[in-house]
Amino acid sequence: MALSLNDIRSLYEQYGKLAYSGEPVTQLEHALQSGALAEEAGAGDELIAAAFLHDLGHLLNLQGETPTERGIDDLHQYFALPFLRPVLSDAVLEPIRLHVDAKRCLCAIDDAYFGQLSADSVRSLELQGGIFSKEEAEMFLQKPYAEDALRLRKWDDRAKEENRATPGLDHYLSVVERVMQKHVAA
Repeated sequence: MALSLNDIRSLYEQYGKLAYSGEPVTQLEHALQSGALAEEAGAGDELIAAAFLHDLGHLLNLQGETPTERGIDDLHQYFALPFLRPVLSDAVLEPIRLHVDAKRCLCAIDDAYFGQLSADSVRSLELQGGIFSKEEAEMFLQKPYAEDALRLRKWDDRAKEENRATPGLDHYLSVVERVMQKHVAA
C-alpha cells in the first residue's frame, strides 16, 4: 500500500506532536527543521523531500518515547520505504534508507563527528551496529546516493533546536507533492 500525500499529512497531524527521542523538539519540528536546513543548503526538491521525510518510519512504527533507552532499534530508516516506493524515486528513498549508515560512516571518517552526537544518537549508534570500520566506510562511500545521505545526516543532527522558525507542514508537503508528480511522470 502506497502512502498518499494526505496519508503523510495525517501521520504528521496525528503523531507529529510526539517528542523526538529525548531532544527538545517534536517529531514534526524535527522534520520541518531538517527540510529547512536542506533548503538553506540549496538542495534540490528530492533531497529536501528526503530530509523532511527521513524519520517518517518513527511515525509508522510507534515504539513510545525514547525507545533506545529500552534497547530498541525501530529500524525507522527502512520502515517507511515500502509505503513510499510506489510514489517516490530513489533520489528521495535512498538518502532516507542510508541516513543511519551515514552516521556510522561519519563517525569513522570524521574525528570530530562522534563528539557532536546527542545522547540518544550515541545510544542508537550502538543499536544500529556501531561505528563503521575504515573498509565499511569506504564501501559506504561508493554507494549511489551516499553523498546525499551524508548531507541529510548532518541536517538530521542539527534539526533539534528548540523554537527554531521554519516553514510549515504545507510548505514541505508541496515539495513532496512536486517530487511525487515528477516520479509519476517519469
